[in-house]
Amino acid sequence: MFPGRESVSLSLSGVSITENLMTITADQLRKKYLDFFASKGHTILPSASLVPNETDASTLFTTAGMHPLVPYLLGEPHPGGTRVADVQKCVRTGDIDDVGDNRHLTFFEMMGNWSFGDYFKREAITWSFEFLTGDEWLGLDKGRLYATVFKGEDGIPRDEESIAVWTEVFAEAGLSNGIASEDGRIEAGVRIIPLGSDDNFWIAGATGPCGGDTEMFYDTRPEEGPLSGTFTDFIDSGRLMEVWNDVFMEFEKQADGTILPLAKRNVDTGMGVERTLAMLEGKATVFETELFVPLFQTIAKLSGAVAGDCDLRYASLDEAHRQSTRIVADHARAAVFMIGDGVIPSNTERGYVLRRIIRRMIRHGRTLGIGDGMTGALAETVIGQFSGFYGELASKREHILAELANEETKFRETLERGMKEFTKLSESGISGKEAFDLYQSYGFPYELTAELAMEQGIEIDEKGFQEELRKHQDLSRTASVGMFKGGLQDHDDKTARLHTATHLLQAALREVLGTHVSQKGSNITPERLRFDFTHHAKMTAEELARTQELVNGIIREDIPVECEELPVSEAKERGALGVFEAKYGDVVKVYSAGDFSREICGGPHASRTGELGFFRIAKEEASSAGVRRIKAVLE
Repeated sequence: MFPGRESVSLSLSGVSITENLMTITADQLRKKYLDFFASKGHTILPSASLVPNETDASTLFTTAGMHPLVPYLLGEPHPGGTRVADVQKCVRTGDIDDVGDNRHLTFFEMMGNWSFGDYFKREAITWSFEFLTGDEWLGLDKGRLYATVFKGEDGIPRDEESIAVWTEVFAEAGLSNGIASEDGRIEAGVRIIPLGSDDNFWIAGATGPCGGDTEMFYDTRPEEGPLSGTFTDFIDSGRLMEVWNDVFMEFEKQADGTILPLAKRNVDTGMGVERTLAMLEGKATVFETELFVPLFQTIAKLSGAVAGDCDLRYASLDEAHRQSTRIVADHARAAVFMIGDGVIPSNTERGYVLRRIIRRMIRHGRTLGIGDGMTGALAETVIGQFSGFYGELASKREHILAELANEETKFRETLERGMKEFTKLSESGISGKEAFDLYQSYGFPYELTAELAMEQGIEIDEKGFQEELRKHQDLSRTASVGMFKGGLQDHDDKTARLHTATHLLQAALREVLGTHVSQKGSNITPERLRFDFTHHAKMTAEELARTQELVNGIIREDIPVECEELPVSEAKERGALGVFEAKYGDVVKVYSAGDFSREICGGPHASRTGELGFFRIAKEEASSAGVRRIKAVLE
């Protein structure tokens, strides 16, 4: 038995075996990985932000370790040299509805090492094998490792180089090194499996660096005898678990679909922290690793379990409540890291994703019997777990807690109102118009209504909802055109657009800085807007960037700018902003851009936010005591 190992029971897919496995924590795993690649001449990088660089508009979040490194994979020199490694925090939201099963996560960590035109397939493969099987590293059983490679498709040849390297590596380890046939069947002696582009050709998005890859898999149930069957069967049954992926970036996919060779060949490799821990700890799912135990204990306490019962609470839950527990834990991790990297809840883009995650977490917390204040307790647990490695969480603790508390308060108010109406409607199914009314009048996102309906076995007319939404947008556009027909005759279009931008700016400032922000003055010329507002301190670069991004997010959504004439009292009740010390008439005009901005104003305005162009903050400065001033332009 190796030092640092103990005998544990490994249970995967219902089959239990006993094996000597490494006792390791997430912190130790990250350190081993980075130490290993430092010993191979790699510069160790800190994790990049979950918010991609402003030049990358292809995705809302950093979804893979390679995203922050794309410029260097395309040839730009990296300040760290040609070999780098890191542990990258990632968020993927495409599978958000699947979170709660035994494997999907929203937030996860990816360990990766890269070569920018330096080493290639031989070094990447041999180092992967060394780290996985070396006694001072992970010490996995060599005989239980299998490798897949790209078999060649769409005019790209089979990866003979990787096959040759794996043949040598397995032979030197005293293992069989047979190659599977075209049908991908694994029989006695086969250890290398060529697969097609769906499995072994990698690209981050629609275009960009790409290439074939080789993946390593671990046999989790060797007691069932030699592998005999298709690779897919062993993946589906959970017997083979992926532990590492080496991507060999030899090409760049163009917008027209053509694939050209890169001037310099690169390596992009990765292994997931959560999945690797599950394997090393002998756990059936990532949710049973030490990364989730503290969160499950917090959830148990919040839901009323006494301290001594917390460790047993998760195992004793029925499947529906276990699923809710997983959703709460996963979403708490994602929300904390998103806010830590500058995302704030809103109705657009990243902010909308964050808002949905927080609200979904709260709703599932309610099914577990958790009352008010859950987000703060969960966030404290996440920060306590991760701040040793991700120091930004500790430094931004107060901001994270404040944003979560604010969103929790907003949603609980929305939920109380909306759930009463949902219950009334759900007795006989929910029409498209009723789903739209829940969205417009009660702030229920369609996804929430659909999720609630599915849980209760209720039919919902999604097509009807989309029709109602389009109808509403068309009416808004028509009303806007009619209303501005005469009002814009005496005003320059630029001024009208800047006037609308001022409204969006105030709404964004209230999102970023807080609801204490209120207008103290405004001046618009055809060239720029100037907006004075209450705030106690100079805005940070991060706050300015977030404000600018919020405004541009609404502009990109191309939302109709609607005008309603309302009594002053009703305008106030509906949350319209205005200088209420002013002498308004009995009826006022209220201009709205969706749910993002609602203000009392006399106009003129653009008819849609998409007309504004790009909003850029040119300057932020003091105006007077307790008042700041922003000057901005539309480009």
